[in-house]
Amino acid sequence: MAQMKIDGAKSVPEVMVIGAGLAGSEAAWQLATRGIKVKLFEMRPKKYTPAHKTDKFAELVCSNSLGSNVEESPGGILKSELRRLGSLIMECADRNGVPAGRALAVDRELFSQCVTEKLKEHPLVEIRHEEIGYLPHSLAIVATGPLTSDAMAKSLKSVVGEDFLYFFDAVAPIVTAESIEMSKAYKASRYGKGEDYINCPLTEEEYYAFWEALVSAERAPLEEFERDSKFFEGCLPVEILAKRGKDTLRYGPMRPVGLENPHDGKRPFAVVQLRQENKAGTLYNLVGFQTNLRWKEQERVFRIIPALRGAEFVRFGVMHRNIYVNAPRVLDGSLRLREMRYIYLAGQITGVEGYVESTAMGLVAGINAACQAFGVELPRWPVETAIGSLMNHLSEERPHGFQPMNINLGLFPPLGERIKDRSKKLAKHAERAKVALEAFIKEHKEVVVEKN
Repeated sequence: MAQMKIDGAKSVPEVMVIGAGLAGSEAAWQLATRGIKVKLFEMRPKKYTPAHKTDKFAELVCSNSLGSNVEESPGGILKSELRRLGSLIMECADRNGVPAGRALAVDRELFSQCVTEKLKEHPLVEIRHEEIGYLPHSLAIVATGPLTSDAMAKSLKSVVGEDFLYFFDAVAPIVTAESIEMSKAYKASRYGKGEDYINCPLTEEEYYAFWEALVSAERAPLEEFERDSKFFEGCLPVEILAKRGKDTLRYGPMRPVGLENPHDGKRPFAVVQLRQENKAGTLYNLVGFQTNLRWKEQERVFRIIPALRGAEFVRFGVMHRNIYVNAPRVLDGSLRLREMRYIYLAGQITGVEGYVESTAMGLVAGINAACQAFGVELPRWPVETAIGSLMNHLSEERPHGFQPMNINLGLFPPLGERIKDRSKKLAKHAERAKVALEAFIKEHKEVVVEKN
């Protein structure tokens, strides 16, 4: 991978990167591959967040799935762009994938190990295991993630004021494969496209018994400041979703469409899908079952599902704080704080949601900070691309307030022609995004590291 070469550069510049999650790791990599010295600060293992369990970089604390890997889908378009631009996270994800149908899921331990080793081996990356609880007075990228420490949160709030917001994420439980009662389950992907998921069917009676137990189960208590908080719509705790109506789950994470049971050839009334968690196939997570129930309640309620009556839970669901800024108000359109033009934010703290979206913001922050370090004009990402559409989301004021967002078709600009067939529409978007990205790379050769 070629390094960035800028005429007139007299010395090798240095940038601080605070946080070695997905975005921070990606930002550090993008800087280092452009010839920038990086001081990468990660407080673990000296200090852990409520959700992190290891000292490895880019630890996945929620699902092990990075979403759709179909090229002609919003998530697939974003992944293709990151691969084209030399993303470290995508490289390690591709190396350590596990079966997940048309999604990209990884063995989370091997994936994190890969990211950690690559950064440790890079000669321009200096790693420091210490907490930084303030905004530096030099060029820096803050990628402290949804679980930003109280000290850094206070420092950020002093700059952005009341525009500084937060909400919550919830994590799904994980069970051992050998404890799943396969006589009451079956392997299948929707519409017969593989056997990547374990499906746990429920009859009408079983489903409503499960629903009753779920909505009446005791939740873990929240701190005083958390009680009036918001939930992100795309990561609602399953018990909150269930309270919207008896059949809400059957049209959401327990939707049985396309999952006929081979034991009787019929579609179940409802189904719980389990997704492979590690390469060895010994662990599975409950898809869409993020939860804040007390741990004992999780065992009681989820074992009502027939195939999980003897399930061994190796990790219970937890809910944790997720901090983000009101990006259109406090960022300048290039991920810099309006009040501190040498401080970039990256990852979920910018107001994107999702692993790959956070990675994309780390990549952009790394490229932009490198440009600033060398005195080069910051590039403007084409809105036709997935990365550009996310950047646009972080720039546009909205009459009803700003909310975090995953990559989706609604973020892309209209095609200019009406196409009813969704697959054809996605194909058009994918092709237009690819053309726009290639033009962007050609225009900004001196700042974009190409990946062939």
